Amino acid sequence: MKKLNGIKLKHFKGTENCEAVHFKTPSNVKILMSMNMGTPCTPLVKKGDEVFVGQKIGDSDAFFSVPVHSSVSGKVTEISDFRLSNGSVCKVVEIETDGKQTQSSEVKPPEITDKGSFLRSVRESGACGLGGAGFPTHIKLNPKNEIDTLIINAAECEPYITSDYRLMVERPENVIGGIRLIMKQLNIKNAIIGIEDNKPEAIKHYKEITDKEDTIDVCILPSQYPQGAEKVLIYTTTGRIVMEGELPSDQKVIVLNVSTIAFLYKYTQTGIPLIRRRITVEGDAVKNPRNVIAPIGTSIRDLLIFAETDIDSLKQVIVGGPMMGSCILSIDTPITKTSNSILAVKNYTKSEESSCIRCGRCIKACPLNLMPTELERAYKTKNIQALIDLKIMLCMNCGCCTYVCPANRKLAEVNQIAKFLVPKK
Repeated sequence: MKKLNGIKLKHFKGTENCEAVHFKTPSNVKILMSMNMGTPCTPLVKKGDEVFVGQKIGDSDAFFSVPVHSSVSGKVTEISDFRLSNGSVCKVVEIETDGKQTQSSEVKPPEITDKGSFLRSVRESGACGLGGAGFPTHIKLNPKNEIDTLIINAAECEPYITSDYRLMVERPENVIGGIRLIMKQLNIKNAIIGIEDNKPEAIKHYKEITDKEDTIDVCILPSQYPQGAEKVLIYTTTGRIVMEGELPSDQKVIVLNVSTIAFLYKYTQTGIPLIRRRITVEGDAVKNPRNVIAPIGTSIRDLLIFAETDIDSLKQVIVGGPMMGSCILSIDTPITKTSNSILAVKNYTKSEESSCIRCGRCIKACPLNLMPTELERAYKTKNIQALIDLKIMLCMNCGCCTYVCPANRKLAEVNQIAKFLVPKK
């Protein structure tokens, strides 16, 4: 097994033994028309329309896009603009639920006869990467190069989050079914399930399941952040290096999050598109931390109340993990396809920055051997060529550099902003 640099974090997996519970249908939902990488969808419904569970309510003709479906039945009460955390604006469809959860007539298992029909069904499912930025799955599954290895990302290396782990424990038939499905449709000969060694129950279970599978292996990964990052995972499991400007498919591999794999299998069996998410609700403001399966569009406020959160004490609410997650401006923000965790924090003190002491800890921690201090200097002087030479575009914004910095410098944040200075090819 190969190993890159990284950092050791306390796991805080307090909900690992909390079986996911279904959240009741909320009184209303707000479904964003932009929930993944690519072009936002255009609403296919208007104010006053009646909608049903699984009905397509947003789509786009753009190649780099996936449709959006209703997670509830009810009536469209408003279509308005919504400002996302990155500053961009998309449309949001607000639906008042009727409590009936009537399923749309559009919902039916897809007919898959060949690779083309399979890829079309994947797009129609609304699938995108459920462990990161939400890359459209139908595009990832149609690479130009031949693929010899499918890697399933079950690392879940960020603290607190256990939603993927609970899926693996509760629905192994969907995970294995999804692996076999992808291997068959894309003619992939080998698959590797990468699981961090802090999940012994999952490792034992999946080793037993795959014991007689000659083409599916379980790889026990070191519990080191950011083990779940795509390039790190590929190197650890196969020893292959995804170079700057390359895609994983250039190294003959495809990486899919374990939740994405499980969803695709279930979709082929039921025809129900991506309308729910399994989410960890945690943090020191949460009295009853738990894993919840909730309709997409449910407000974060509703889920925090469900977990008995002290709303008045909140200092920060983070969607995602504490390392790579995003702080939200309002707890009335709806959950999206890519939501996997909500962290509600009441004990938070902002650290003051001080001058760099040139200790080199950030360089030692970086999985890709970048030099964050020099990247920061290049950004401040707007030296674009230096940013290019220092490989700024390789930075995956994992936050290791910021975490280990004794001067509390926001190195990862600077790197992310600095990327916008580099001209796109």
